[in-house]
Amino acid sequence: MADRLTQLQDAANSLADQFCNAIGVLQQCAPPASFTNIQTAIGKDQATNQTEEYAQLFAALIARTAKDVDVLIDSLPSEESTAALQAASLRQLEEENHEAAARLEEVVNRGDMLLEKIQSALADIAQSQLRTRNGAPSQSSPTES
Repeated sequence: MADRLTQLQDAANSLADQFCNAIGVLQQCAPPASFTNIQTAIGKDQATNQTEEYAQLFAALIARTAKDVDVLIDSLPSEESTAALQAASLRQLEEENHEAAARLEEVVNRGDMLLEKIQSALADIAQSQLRTRNGAPSQSSPTES
């Protein structure tokens, strides 16, 4: 995953692309205008409806991308963030990471012990089934000795 500045640059590039695409599509779909104030009614309603749909689509895309840019900007470290504050934050994150690693190691150890118990039980079951199939009694009774 990219860092925040790269994400911000990507979002700004996306916003610029959306603006360019919006202008291009709206110019392509716009009805022709006359300089002599003569209006033609051929296809005017259809072009206006399609242009409105494109305008709404691009407005929504641009608004969403602008909101993403704002969120990314807000997530950047502030000017008040000094090297000492960042170092303290990193130390705290490292401590949390070590605690999580210790918990993970404990869970893995418990899982390994449980796996050994399950494998032992499966081996006992397999041995019992083999003895039963071979006709040997699974347990000798005290009267037989």
